[in-house]
Amino acid sequence: MAFNKIWYTVALGVLLHFSYAHTDFFTSIGHMTDLIHTEKDLVVSLKDYIKAEESKLEQIKKWAEKLDKLTDTATKDPEGFLGHPVNAFKLMKRLNTEWGELESLVLKDMSDGFISNMTIQRQFFPNDEDQTGAAKALLRLQDTYNLDTDTLSRGNLPGVKHKSFLTAEDCFELGKIAYTEADYYHTELWMEQALKQLDEGEVSSADKVYILDYLSYAVYQQGDLSKAMMLTKRLLELDPEHQRANGNMKYFEYIMAKEKEANKSSTDSEDQMEKETEVKKKDYLPERRKYEMLCRGEGLKMTPRRQKRLFCRYYDGNRNPRYILGPVKQEDEWDKPRIVRFLDIISDEEIETVKELAKPRLSRATVHDPETGKLTTAHYRVSKSAWLSGYESPVVSRINTRIQDLTGLDVSTAEELQKDEPDAFKELGTGNRIATWLFYMSDVSAGGATVFPEVGASVWPKKGTAVFWYNLFPSGEGDYSTRHAACPVLVGNKWVSNKWLHERGQEFRRPCTLSELE
Repeated sequence: MAFNKIWYTVALGVLLHFSYAHTDFFTSIGHMTDLIHTEKDLVVSLKDYIKAEESKLEQIKKWAEKLDKLTDTATKDPEGFLGHPVNAFKLMKRLNTEWGELESLVLKDMSDGFISNMTIQRQFFPNDEDQTGAAKALLRLQDTYNLDTDTLSRGNLPGVKHKSFLTAEDCFELGKIAYTEADYYHTELWMEQALKQLDEGEVSSADKVYILDYLSYAVYQQGDLSKAMMLTKRLLELDPEHQRANGNMKYFEYIMAKEKEANKSSTDSEDQMEKETEVKKKDYLPERRKYEMLCRGEGLKMTPRRQKRLFCRYYDGNRNPRYILGPVKQEDEWDKPRIVRFLDIISDEEIETVKELAKPRLSRATVHDPETGKLTTAHYRVSKSAWLSGYESPVVSRINTRIQDLTGLDVSTAEELQKDEPDAFKELGTGNRIATWLFYMSDVSAGGATVFPEVGASVWPKKGTAVFWYNLFPSGEGDYSTRHAACPVLVGNKWVSNKWLHERGQEFRRPCTLSELE
């Protein structure tokens, strides 16, 4: 299912999605945390440089103050001053030696440490692609969670710990990135926000003329000619000689005149705008819209009768010896398909071990290209993943055993290595994925749900828990209702680890039936 995934996954196995160093910084917080430490190191280096420069300037200042007094005295009576042989000698010495030393001090580069540190660290800096990716991610969050530009710009997001603001210049940059992608809808939104903040008196290096130039064109591209003319007139009031704006205005007036001559009806114009809007929003219909609603928590609300069928219980893994005396807490998340959540099922210590094992291997997650059938990265899926095997760590092995005990399924045929081929299941020789076990290894302040668009279910992250469901009916047929997608994280970060269990080895643990209803 081609949906966005801003999350970190570990398959136990283990497939773990997170983000790290230079390739695709924007895809996750994990690798961006390294940049925080890099920037801190540079700030320390810069402060050392400033101290050295301040020390140098202090020496120069003292020299200037001393010479200021001396030259004031000397210029009032030059002959009398130089009549003193010591003064004559010191003048020669100052001009021949000391001024040269001062020149060397002034020209001395105090930034050796800082510049060398910058040179070393620069190779790990984000590039234009990373900046563009981060901007696109912000625009995607805006669409998914129905956020207006002012809300985002003011940093008024739910659950934020460190409130941050977008300056008019930041808004302008977002608008420019949208413009380069021919995304005139978001260009208009963010250029208008930049203009609004400047109109409210924000002091900024952003120029209203440049903003209006981008904005008027973006508006025109979306079919609103009258608004485009109004914005262009405002631009010309600020810069009457603006060549492009004058040309655009003549063109707009020509188009308007042609429309009047042809007596083009407003209905035709509205129909055309509706068609353009449909083309612009085709990606959002219909499944995308359903997905975004679920991400916002606007999913299907169960009837009281259905809710009564959902229970909490202590579960012993069908009398598994390991859990008879110490059953685990289990609760129903959904009825059809049946999705259950296990509470307090993985400890903080185990989570940290899995994360530390996975971090060095994280790489950009892939999806299948429907045209080529090959795995490729996609702009809408910005997670990173790594695979861990049970033999690598007692912790991973213990987690695998726990999954087997509680599901009753054999994990020996589950995926342990990430496959890059489209026919990965065939190569594994273990059949289709019969079930999915998903650990939530972090809490998420806002966003990040796992949603099932076919049935309208949303499952929200909760650290230390796991959810489980079958992907196949007992007959072996695929259960379409279990198609799922991860919602982007709005605030915070998300670590998820999952185990995909396969058909082979389950013949006696979950026998096939003739009907999917049995």
